Amino acid sequence: MDILLLVILGLLLGETLLHGWVDLINLRHVDPEIPDEFEGWYDAEKYSKSQRYLADSTRFGLLRSGITTAVIVVFILGGGFAWFDDLARGAGAGVVGTGLCFGALTWLFTQIVGLPFNIYDTFVLEEKYGFNKMTLRTFILDFLKELLLTALLGGLVFTLIILFFVYAGEVAWLIAWLALTAIQFAVIYIAPVLIMPLFNKFEPLSDGDLKHSIVMFAEAQGFLLKGIFTMDGSKRSTRSNAYFTGFGRWRRIVLYDTLVGNHTVGELVSVFAHEVGHYKLRHIPRMLVVNVLTVGLMLYVLSLFISPPMSGLYAAFGAETTPVQGHPPVYAGLIFFGFLFSPISLVISLFSNGLSRKHEFEADAFAVTHSGHPDDMVNALKKLSVDNLSDLTPHPIKVFLEYSHPPILERIKAIRSVNV
Repeated sequence: MDILLLVILGLLLGETLLHGWVDLINLRHVDPEIPDEFEGWYDAEKYSKSQRYLADSTRFGLLRSGITTAVIVVFILGGGFAWFDDLARGAGAGVVGTGLCFGALTWLFTQIVGLPFNIYDTFVLEEKYGFNKMTLRTFILDFLKELLLTALLGGLVFTLIILFFVYAGEVAWLIAWLALTAIQFAVIYIAPVLIMPLFNKFEPLSDGDLKHSIVMFAEAQGFLLKGIFTMDGSKRSTRSNAYFTGFGRWRRIVLYDTLVGNHTVGELVSVFAHEVGHYKLRHIPRMLVVNVLTVGLMLYVLSLFISPPMSGLYAAFGAETTPVQGHPPVYAGLIFFGFLFSPISLVISLFSNGLSRKHEFEADAFAVTHSGHPDDMVNALKKLSVDNLSDLTPHPIKVFLEYSHPPILERIKAIRSVNV
């Protein structure tokens, strides 16, 4: 068997086993006793339900990961990518058209593999624990909309990368990096008004105590509001959240309707203050910089692996290295490279998740310091944790590897240490 193929399969299996091991030790780390901080917030049955949900969702995740990995391994060893390559080349559509056919076949394969798990997760697991509110019609429409958006945006990105790596030579990765960065910022800018409304309805927050309190807080912080909106999150789930999105004239704060319905005005102002904190402390541009640098690194390393000296990458997957109408088949290298980049991606995620957790602590401190009501922030976090059946005591290794937010008990402890 090809040595490079063995490396790729080892990386694929290794990552699956790593996350599986972390999930198992996290399950064994569950504390059967309600933490003192949550006394009065959980009764015994509700807390037991949260632990059953953790167990069921973890087992399902392990099953999903195991089956998906097995399918991918069988697909690779069975020559699936070579078959896709033959089908794509058979279209005779040139290097770009062939690449788009190959990419579409690969992408549709992953969608088909993942669809049964998505259906079970939504209509069985989430339904069992009272989260799901999505109808089959909404599920199908969401799926079709996501397919269309991915085809349009993904197709555009894939086309540009193929063109750059075919025609731009050694600076292809740099040109592609600049182009993808521009596209990323464009999508962030227009998403609130063109993309997100395809899936949810956004209504301006109605006049009343909540809007008045939020506006007063924003004015006190010199935060120029472009809009406060509620989103019909209850259309799909009982889970609640809030987020900051967009830039410039389309910048907005979005509150799930489930959040608004379950929290007091003071708690919601604290949640809003937390989101303002992310903006005022420049967390958003920092994370964007990390993302942009990650894409640049990925494209540079990609340029090394799909060049002629690394044509063994194609052979490892059984794909041809012969030109397509006079041009190298870089489209296949783009797909295959993802398997080799996974260890680098894991290391980058450790850094980005650690930075994200640090930002969450800082945004909490900002909210508490500027609102002057730490109890409101604590109560909001507790309600969110109880309503979402969150894991209150995750294993530190689980947090280190996968969490973008600190565990709730650590956040509460940090909030209580802030001098107001």
